[in-house]
Amino acid sequence: MLETMRRHGITLAIFAACTTGLTAIVYSLTKDRIDEQAALQHKILLDQVVPPAFYDNQMQDECYLVTDKALGNIQPHRLYLARKDGTPVAAALESTAPDGYSGAIQLLVGADFSGDVLGVRVTEHHETPGLGDKIDTRISNWIYAFSGKKISSPDDHNWAVKKDGGQFDQFTGATITPRAVVNSVKRTALYLETVPAQLSSLPVCGAK
Repeated sequence: MLETMRRHGITLAIFAACTTGLTAIVYSLTKDRIDEQAALQHKILLDQVVPPAFYDNQMQDECYLVTDKALGNIQPHRLYLARKDGTPVAAALESTAPDGYSGAIQLLVGADFSGDVLGVRVTEHHETPGLGDKIDTRISNWIYAFSGKKISSPDDHNWAVKKDGGQFDQFTGATITPRAVVNSVKRTALYLETVPAQLSSLPVCGAK
């Protein structure tokens, strides 16, 4: 009995070692491809909020860290700078709407530095299926309504859902979610107007 258990233990140990080794080999062979695909998907997302015609630099490689409560919390948010002929013209900035119906909603907001919103995408949310999840492009085109909209001042009353006197649709049976997103995009676009003046002092992503 003891000898049989020993043989089984050795067999399992060899199998585990082989499996671990095979996993390591597969990872090493596919890591570069996985990284390339992740980078491509990230660029596609950036191009959805800042159209490629606006810039000619490698936007995804020019990343800065921004910390400001206007972005929904005091955690660092990544900002990707768009340049045209070397001049900063726009940016894509991560933002958080902390007051979604089912928790925080993560956004990526693209805008120039004069209040023109170029595009918005929701990157993470936990909103109720069939109600608040209409902020997701897989469910509806609601989020596209931000593209081309301009914010003139912090008191711009157009930047609200229609129920609050603004220009953006709310969802049937769900006003909290779109209200949270509209307010977050508004705050983020206003913050982006301040970026050129502080760009030289922003820490670079990944800097030690």
